[in-house]
Amino acid sequence: MEVGGRESPVEGSKKRGRSKKDGPEKSKDGSVLKQKSPAEFFAENKNIAGFDNPGKSLYTTVRELVENALDSAESISELPVVEITIEEIGKTKFNSMIGLVDRERVDEELYDDYESAKAREKRLAKEARTQEIQAKNAALGKKIKEPTSAKGIKGRGEASFYRVACKDNGRGMPHDDIPNMFGRVLSGTKYGLKQTRGKFGLGAKMALIWSKMSTGLPIEISSSTRGQNYTSFCRLDIDIHRNIPHVHLHEKRANLEKWHGAEIQVVIEGNWTTYRSKIFHYMRQMAVITPYAQFIFKFISDAPEKNMTIKFARRTDVMPPVPLETKHHPSSVDLLLIKRLISETSKQSLLQFIQHEFVNIGKGYAERLIGEMGDDFIPKMSVKSLTDQQIVRIHQLFRQAKFDDPSGDCLSPAGEYNLRLGIIKELHPDLVATYSGSAQVFEGHPFIVEAGVSLGGRDVKQGLNVFRFANRIPLLFEQGADVVTRTALKRINWNSYKINQMQDKIGVFVSIVSTKIPFKGTGKEYIGDDITEIASAVKSAIQQCCVQLKTKIVKKMQAREQQERKRNLAKYIPSATAAVYDVLKVMAESHEAKKKRYEEEDVELLTKISEHVITKDTLAEKLAQHVEQVDYEMALEYATQSGASEEPRENIYIQSLDAKKEYLDFTSQIFTFRLFL
Repeated sequence: MEVGGRESPVEGSKKRGRSKKDGPEKSKDGSVLKQKSPAEFFAENKNIAGFDNPGKSLYTTVRELVENALDSAESISELPVVEITIEEIGKTKFNSMIGLVDRERVDEELYDDYESAKAREKRLAKEARTQEIQAKNAALGKKIKEPTSAKGIKGRGEASFYRVACKDNGRGMPHDDIPNMFGRVLSGTKYGLKQTRGKFGLGAKMALIWSKMSTGLPIEISSSTRGQNYTSFCRLDIDIHRNIPHVHLHEKRANLEKWHGAEIQVVIEGNWTTYRSKIFHYMRQMAVITPYAQFIFKFISDAPEKNMTIKFARRTDVMPPVPLETKHHPSSVDLLLIKRLISETSKQSLLQFIQHEFVNIGKGYAERLIGEMGDDFIPKMSVKSLTDQQIVRIHQLFRQAKFDDPSGDCLSPAGEYNLRLGIIKELHPDLVATYSGSAQVFEGHPFIVEAGVSLGGRDVKQGLNVFRFANRIPLLFEQGADVVTRTALKRINWNSYKINQMQDKIGVFVSIVSTKIPFKGTGKEYIGDDITEIASAVKSAIQQCCVQLKTKIVKKMQAREQQERKRNLAKYIPSATAAVYDVLKVMAESHEAKKKRYEEEDVELLTKISEHVITKDTLAEKLAQHVEQVDYEMALEYATQSGASEEPRENIYIQSLDAKKEYLDFTSQIFTFRLFL
């Protein structure tokens, strides 16, 4: 096995002459010294990679394949189109796939799910009593509890098998690299200091290991790169003990459709019933954080009523920039990493090594650092000649010296635009606010926190609904201990932002991107609450969203109060009209009869009433106009006092349908577009 381009100690010992005939080495006390390959280790500890049980294994397989597909498309700046298919495979079909013939049970008592006649009689009697009690409760109008599943049958039941397929339009893979990319654990293209969705090189390999453990069937890969006139097809499994691919078929086929990307198919044991909601939840959250991608999810079963197709449509063609690989920050390196960098560097002198292999160290600062190391160090000394003691001195100085924080230029956050579109597309909230913070640092690693808070929406429960993302990956498990969940529950005073934490439908979305996500536990499912820099950045981002929402909520409250005030005034218009008109009518009659002396304006008014020029309807209309005017003046006075002004208008360019490179500026010509949420 090769890790980072080096020969492993195990393979090195084999090449130096130890053959299989030699057998395991024995220590002096007679105990046998054994070694395990990485594939064997992860096969025995599959829970580390999220393969705890069949249901979780099905979910993790879908997740790993989808994330690899997105990485592949984004690496060539291609708008991702990902098709995921889960096909249920019945027992008969599975047996034919592996070459077995169906066989009926002969000795029923031999099986774990066998139920004796006495146990069956007892179970049926219990079910009958339960049905009788429910019938009595129904007759009395009482609420009937749903019957719980029967616990009489002991066995685990028959295993369920599924073919999981994922097809993308990404980069594809070179023909000769496919076996090692899928059949060798801890090998991949994502190693290095870079923001990536995965780091361990497990992903599809772990799905292959689970397939080998649960079904024994190989994985199938089809791949083609841009401009390639053939498609690579490979069917393989993995030699667990040697951590090498076992290739069944590897050939080139015609690529008539000029397709580029990869399609992976694997047959595994799974549990669709228990983890269906988790898979849907994952796909929905992935559609939120990547609105520039199109996902097509299919479930195929022998029972037609179970079949389904769900499409998560693309909302935008604006993609985040491709994350860049960066160099290590001197404050984040350890002793082993410094030694590895020295062995791999192409620089000759110590000055060049410090200046070019780390970020934020210029030539002048590098010279000052070397001068601080002592008389044994000079700028022009060969970096390869450094002793272990000298390397330790460099490490000590790096830990104690002061360096500028790394910039976030190497990071690729989703962006406020995409986050907002994703939330609107999937949840349809009444109000939404988003915020993207500037780059911050923990332990020498840059990170950016983005947040969104929504109110209302479709399929959103009352209270807090927390959605967590790390390097644009949804995190679904172990939510309670996560820094985002704890911050939203304990550190945000929602009432101060006019938000009711218990009654309102609140969606809290937090995305953290970094060159190193500080996951807790082996499952990479949550970020700990013990890193002060990240905890404070998450709190600040959520608060910024809440401040935006508070402004919108206050405006809506004022609008409701304005409407209520207007309704109250309008409610009295008929009564006021009748009373005023009756008074004026009596005055008009008195004027005609007794010729009372009134002002000239009053005489004119009374004359119009006598001649029915002014009626109750005209008076009611005038009163309604007066209510409108008063309401408008009060709103204008409030806006003047609060300093409200018209929002700045931004130009919006819409692409013409008949020209790819021409854009129409609607703002400056005819229309002004403004977004109100």
